[in-house]
Amino acid sequence: MSAPASPARRPTVALSTSSVYPESTASGFELAGRLGYDGVEVMVGIDPVASDVDKVEKLRDFHQVPVVSIHAPTLLVTQRTWGSDPWEKLERSARAAVQLGADVVVVHPPFRWQRGYASGFEAGVRRLNEETGVKFCVENMYPWRTPRGEFKAYMPGWDPTELDYEYLTLDLSHASTAQTQSLDVAKSWGSRLRHVHVTDGKGSFKDEHLKPGYGDQRAGELLQYLAASGYDGHVVLEINSRSSGSRAQRELDLAESLAFIRTHLGQD
Repeated sequence: MSAPASPARRPTVALSTSSVYPESTASGFELAGRLGYDGVEVMVGIDPVASDVDKVEKLRDFHQVPVVSIHAPTLLVTQRTWGSDPWEKLERSARAAVQLGADVVVVHPPFRWQRGYASGFEAGVRRLNEETGVKFCVENMYPWRTPRGEFKAYMPGWDPTELDYEYLTLDLSHASTAQTQSLDVAKSWGSRLRHVHVTDGKGSFKDEHLKPGYGDQRAGELLQYLAASGYDGHVVLEINSRSSGSRAQRELDLAESLAFIRTHLGQD
C-alpha cells in the first residue's frame, strides 16, 4: 500500500513591520498575531528594536508569531543602520535570519554611487546564498523619474530579470512605479520568484505602496496565478499605512488586505 501523498505546500502570508509605521516593530508583531497573519517580515532599521536581533527574538517568542524574512537595511533611509559596509549589512542580515528561523533576506540592488559594492554584487549574492543557506532575494526597483527625465539610481540595474540572481523578490508598488505589470514579471521570472511584496500603485513617479486592489497591478490576478502555479514562497503585505490616521483604521486596513490576499490565494 502506497503512502498517502503529502499535502501541497501553500504560500505563507506575512506582515511586513514597515506596514505599521509610524508604529513600532512590537506593534507589527502584535497586529500580525491578532489579525491572523502567518508571520512577519522584519524591516531592519524601522526603529531601534528592529536592529536588535535579541529583542526581535523576544517579540517573536512572546507573540508566538514566526519571523519568515528579514529585509536588509539597504534602503536610502537605512544607509547607516548596522554600519556603512554593505557586505557586513548582508552578512548580519543572514545571521539574524538564522537566529530568528527565517529563510529569506530581502535585499535592494546597490545604488550607483556604491561602485565597489555594485561591481561584485551578483557574485557576492551568489556566494552568500551558498555559504549561509539563506535565500537572498533581490528586489525589483524602478528608474527614478525627474522633470529632466529618468535617473538610473541602481547598479547593475533596477530590473533583475536579466541579471544573474538565483532568487528574486517581486514588489508590486515598484513594478507600478516602473510602469510594468507584476503578473507579466512573475511569469517571466518563473521559479526564481521566491518572495512577493503585495501592495499596489497607480503608476506615479512616487513609490506609493497602496493596499492591494487599489492600483493598477491586478493584484488579485497575480495572487490567483501564484496559487495556480504552485508557488510556495512568502507573500508579504508591505503597504504604507501612514494615511490610515488612527490605530483603529490601520487595523481595518491590515485586516482588509489580509482578507484580499487569502481570498485570491484560495485560502479563505
